[in-house]
Amino acid sequence: MSDPDHRHGEGHGWEDGSPERLYVITGGRSGSLDSAPLDLVTLIVARSAPGPGMQPEHAAIMRMCQAPLSVAEISAYLALPVSVVTVLVGDLLTDGDVLARAPVARAELPDLALIEAVIDGLQKL
Repeated sequence: MSDPDHRHGEGHGWEDGSPERLYVITGGRSGSLDSAPLDLVTLIVARSAPGPGMQPEHAAIMRMCQAPLSVAEISAYLALPVSVVTVLVGDLLTDGDVLARAPVARAELPDLALIEAVIDGLQKL
């Protein structure tokens, strides 16, 4: 008896994020070649359009990052694990195809005493 859900030659397990597909996409690597660490909020922006002959996942990242996107957003849009996306983005960084930058830091709140002094001064006007 054969299992109807396990048919050979029909791509079973290939397009669904299987470990085999993820292994092929990353070339068996679990980390990027670049020494710069990428985290979930690192913003990625493409320097140009994807080139001919690029791996489909690399090209997809290049297309979607014409405007800055975080690593977490790229992962969600591609439906790939963050670990895989960091390898792919690392490849693109190494090749100079994308730029990575830290997200814009939150502005520090001014000193509370300064705010109170300004309010006090405005009330006296």
